[in-house]
Amino acid sequence: MIRKLKSGEYRLYSKNKDEKTNKRRNLGTFDTLAAAKKHEQEIQYFKKH
Repeated sequence: MIRKLKSGEYRLYSKNKDEKTNKRRNLGTFDTLAAAKKHEQEIQYFKKH
């Protein structure tokens, strides 16, 4: 899940919430939406291979 921050950057969060903190895990902060989407695709590829 990608959210836009007040600073204008984009942050990638995990789809599942952490059981202990009940928050989503931060998977990286990026300057552009395209960079965030690219990293999300890389994560999905890594999970499947």
